[in-house]
Amino acid sequence: MNATVEKARDLLEVLPDDEQKFALEFIKKLVLAWDPDYTKVTKSEAERLDRAMEEFKNGEVVDSEDINWD
Repeated sequence: MNATVEKARDLLEVLPDDEQKFALEFIKKLVLAWDPDYTKVTKSEAERLDRAMEEFKNGEVVDSEDINWD
């Protein structure tokens, strides 16, 4: 977790529960204003996607036959 997110979390924990809920709704609105279609990825998501693509390119995949779908 990056330092800014940790600081925000620490500040939110100081607030009473009802104010935490208000702050969370405000953050949701900020995110929606930044990315209304949920098409952008965070830095950590981009890193996970890059790692997954590398694994795929290297043949590190799971065959669907090996998955118990029940």
